[in-house]
Amino acid sequence: MVEVGAGLGSLTVALAATGAEVLAVEFDRGVGAALREVAAYLPHVRVLEADALRVRWDRELEGGSWKMASNLPYNVAVPILFGLLERAPQVVDYVVMVQREVGERLAAWPTKQAYGAVSARLAYQADVSVLRRVAPSVFWPEPQVESVLLRITPREPPVSTLRDHLFPVVDEGFAQRRKTMRNALVRLGLSPDDAVRALEGCGLDPRVRAESLGLPEFACLAEAVFGRGPDRG
Repeated sequence: MVEVGAGLGSLTVALAATGAEVLAVEFDRGVGAALREVAAYLPHVRVLEADALRVRWDRELEGGSWKMASNLPYNVAVPILFGLLERAPQVVDYVVMVQREVGERLAAWPTKQAYGAVSARLAYQADVSVLRRVAPSVFWPEPQVESVLLRITPREPPVSTLRDHLFPVVDEGFAQRRKTMRNALVRLGLSPDDAVRALEGCGLDPRVRAESLGLPEFACLAEAVFGRGPDRG
């Protein structure tokens, strides 16, 4: 198990009690000292005092597949998750707690109010579900926000389009939410007429907006902008 934001070790102890090998990552060196005291009595726990955004996961996560259970630092939860998904294929399952609004964005589907670029980017590489809401009253000190528990399971992308082609179209589509995808395609370099033809070629109304599109539609538009690209193999 890998735990990011281990804090004083309350979850770390529970994970170790299952018999799992645990890598507990903590950035705050003051808290890390206390965490090391807790871990000193837990032979299968290794404490890593480091910034999770800079960890070389290929070096730290050895010995087969890993799972992640974490109450993530809310201000950097999204970049931590995407960093692990991109650089730590050893992690095959995630259960993480994040701020409610962030979790709802990560798990949102097209047409939902919370749906945005991070929703589509995550859907490209993983299945995501909200397991439950968590009230502020279970924390001490009590925060001013609600939390949610997410389950994230990495998988192969559901479309064959390269991410270097797909993600710019997704990002540009959501960059100006009140603008249509026609405007986004023009900003990506197509002429207005070519943008309309690309949308119609994908079976889309030229007035459609990004929040109505799923990965197949974004992939079709990405191929119109960048071409199909090499075979993923």
